[in-house]
Amino acid sequence: MTKFFDVLESRPPAQREAALMTALPGQVAHAQKVAGAFTTLLAGIDAAAVSSRTALARLPVTRKHALFDLQNAGRPGDPFGGFSTLLRGPGMPRVFASPGPIYEPEGSTPDYWRAGRAMYAAGFRAGDLAHNAFSYHMTPGAFIMESGLHAIGCTVFPAGVGQTEQQLQAIAELRPDGYTGTPSFLRILVEKALETGSDISSIRKGLVGGEAFTPSLRDWFSEHGMAIYQSYATADLGLIAYETEAREGLVLDEGVIVEIVRPGTGDPVPEGEVGELVVTTLNPSYPLIRFGTGDLSAVLAGTCPTGRTNTRIKGWMGRADQTTKIRGMFVHPGQVADIARRFPEVLKARLVVTGEMANDNMTLKVEAASLPRELESRISDAIRDVTKLRGDVELVPPGNLPNDGKVIEDARSYK
Repeated sequence: MTKFFDVLESRPPAQREAALMTALPGQVAHAQKVAGAFTTLLAGIDAAAVSSRTALARLPVTRKHALFDLQNAGRPGDPFGGFSTLLRGPGMPRVFASPGPIYEPEGSTPDYWRAGRAMYAAGFRAGDLAHNAFSYHMTPGAFIMESGLHAIGCTVFPAGVGQTEQQLQAIAELRPDGYTGTPSFLRILVEKALETGSDISSIRKGLVGGEAFTPSLRDWFSEHGMAIYQSYATADLGLIAYETEAREGLVLDEGVIVEIVRPGTGDPVPEGEVGELVVTTLNPSYPLIRFGTGDLSAVLAGTCPTGRTNTRIKGWMGRADQTTKIRGMFVHPGQVADIARRFPEVLKARLVVTGEMANDNMTLKVEAASLPRELESRISDAIRDVTKLRGDVELVPPGNLPNDGKVIEDARSYK
């Protein structure tokens, strides 16, 4: 039995980076040529020159709200908004809908979402029977997991969600080896089994997703004889990262290029700083270039003790979209970044909103390399210019602002 899903997981980091950067110009050129949305978004870009992370960081970020807007504008002629290169028929066996709605195509390649790697790391092996409790209704979660299980050689019971009693009966009679689904539903199954005396002891492992998976819940499952691991995937991108038996962060998938940027911008942050995950996929069927997930995370230093050599992230750490309404005006992270960009002395900025609703106080806390006397008044003017609102400025020494990815902190009282 091999230790890894494939040899890609243990290759030298420099070899991986070289392979990704070699593939990147071709993917950009492919997106420009075949995906109409990127023909427009990347107009004037020399794809051959996009062969480094520095060059990649100069390209625009496409966030989920923009994806929805472009899809909506293209309907009914093109429900994918010019992002998909697939046509209906044998090359597109399924199409899914996420809330919005945003429509996602499924390609016909085996393990289209690359979930097999995460399944393997969670302990699934050929011949296992998996109880798949993700929804098979409209959204792709169940199919993402199922395709990964099939890539390993597992058999799948398509349980879906709900009907707890019938699910417990199926588990007791079919004796599946593992579970896939949300962690909250697995907890419901375990608690109901304890209440009714149902035998679900065959489930010894599992891969969960779709929700935050806390260490306390992980330990609770362990106390009930289950080794449960987490995955991080989206309907747009497929697998992004997965947990290993080391339980130290999530290892990035081999088929994506991940950046972590300051929320509201496309600017990469230093390693270890919390920011928004921006992903470029090498999937030719749905070639998303610098797609902003809206999720916060940070790079975890070092490599996985299991021997997997890809970069690790700390997992889901919140949402990057911190747009806040202040005195009747919306202020978003991009505006805070715009203010900070105007002053070379500014290293980091955080807008803190206090007071009570309808009586808001706005303070921009700024880390600065130097603190010239006039800097505070100049920043104050910039706040008014960018946001059309008055705000106080508080200058703080470098390293004083929290490393939590927050650009706007809403600390108002809502009593």
